[in-house]
Amino acid sequence: MRRNLDAMATVHPGHRLRPHVKAHKSSGIAAEQVLKGHNSFTCATPREILGLVKAGVGNDLLLANETVDPQRLAALAAAQDDALITVAVDSRDTLDAADRAGIRNVLIDVNVGLPRCGIAPQDAGWLADSARVRGITVRGVMGYEGHLMMVADRDEKKRKVHESMALLAAAHADVGGDIVSAGGTGTYDMFAGTTVNEVQAGSYALMDTQYGQLGSPFAQAMWVVGTVISANGSWSVCDVGLKSLGMDHGNPSIDGHSVWFCSDEHITFSPNEGTPQPKVGERVFVTPAHIDPTMAMHDVAYVADTYGNVLGTWPIDLRGW
Repeated sequence: MRRNLDAMATVHPGHRLRPHVKAHKSSGIAAEQVLKGHNSFTCATPREILGLVKAGVGNDLLLANETVDPQRLAALAAAQDDALITVAVDSRDTLDAADRAGIRNVLIDVNVGLPRCGIAPQDAGWLADSARVRGITVRGVMGYEGHLMMVADRDEKKRKVHESMALLAAAHADVGGDIVSAGGTGTYDMFAGTTVNEVQAGSYALMDTQYGQLGSPFAQAMWVVGTVISANGSWSVCDVGLKSLGMDHGNPSIDGHSVWFCSDEHITFSPNEGTPQPKVGERVFVTPAHIDPTMAMHDVAYVADTYGNVLGTWPIDLRGW
């Protein structure tokens, strides 16, 4: 993991990276990112922001997601004296909610091609003006080109990313502010020649099989450790299943084996040629296809060195909403 953090910090040092804690949901891992020079963080939930504030990790926290829940926004507003907290808004409704709660800083969330949150680029300016009229500071813009993360051809990906960032730049010209925030692990190195000045990558720290397809310098650093509980002829079963893995990106993988299917508490798998079948009681290392929801299913992460020695634990303390 630390090699992954070093690799990203080399490309995006300091405030150039705003690590997304939704990927690991652990203030312990966020503290490791602070040691690499990153003090600004991206969060997906109010719980993540409040957890970082409680842990004293980071000093510039962005909720890169819309919320209109008055209690959650009020909790963020109450923490504003402990950290610089900024909330993404993409409509009059989300701005109204932030204003009623007493949020002081917002970022205009701009749709750059992914059919999810974000205001149309041509409308970003009036939303920023509306915020400033209310006395709210508009720090800039953000946009997430999530639909481009897994484009395989790098030339095609770069072209499409730059097209999306042109939309963000146009919105920023109308909005103003110091921040132009975008990106993820799949596009972290695509922003040369754009106006983007901070990248919101998160999965790079721990990785998963989906991002592992891209040939990036980031290595797998997280596994769900299971125990073989049954071995029947040509297949084995371990006690890891749907309740412990994010499955929206497909089946997990087990090195040297073929995964047949996952059920609630089980993975059925078989050894590839040349790999011995594991015996009941043996441990297997299961690599998730999607790191973010996998981490959100567990209470604690065991920290091990490269030799497999367990050094301690990090609570996955940023779970929840």
